Amino acid sequence: MRKYIAEIIGTFVLVFVGTGTVTVAKGSTLTIGLAFGLAVTVMAYSVGAISGGHFNPAVSLAMAINKRLSWKDFVGYVISQFVGAILASAMVFDLVHELGLPTNSLGQTDFPKISVGGAFITETLVTFLFVLVILLVTSKKWGNANFAGLVIGITLALMIIVALNLTGGSLNPARSFGPALFVGGSAMAHYWLYLVAPLVGAVLAAGVGEFVGSED
Repeated sequence: MRKYIAEIIGTFVLVFVGTGTVTVAKGSTLTIGLAFGLAVTVMAYSVGAISGGHFNPAVSLAMAINKRLSWKDFVGYVISQFVGAILASAMVFDLVHELGLPTNSLGQTDFPKISVGGAFITETLVTFLFVLVILLVTSKKWGNANFAGLVIGITLALMIIVALNLTGGSLNPARSFGPALFVGGSAMAHYWLYLVAPLVGAVLAAGVGEFVGSED
């Protein structure tokens, strides 16, 4: 149960800080990327020792495929991650409402400027790169436990900075679901992409990671 609570807390902080920077702080692309990245880093070095610090169903899927996480725990992790994201979005909704800002903008992800195909490829690619880095930097053979949290946070920040103006830079089905649940509309209608593409990227990363020896 402790590891599930850790995943709830970690995902809550990730979504709360990241989408709060979008909606309340009105951050720039760089600021938003760093907010998400630093949130992951902070949580990785705090509650990460309890659960492994996934905070993302795509990461948990790759870990389960590569037998670093049981499928039973995978289900528990994913449920916890979605709970954390929903609670964070509820809090952001309340803060936005208190400030008198539009409650139809909660840092949700969407792709109004590019095609569905382009959005799918973008989310698959950035998630693949992000998860692959995680698998390598946390592996017994190639990893570096002392700097893993920092490397993971920097990688997430970079991927979000690249993808923000294309797809919103999700890389995380739970992160996209929280805001979409409260906003609805196009964000919810397009949620399938933010569910499927990151999971595809995770599967590819698990395969490549095993091929290059991350599981040796």
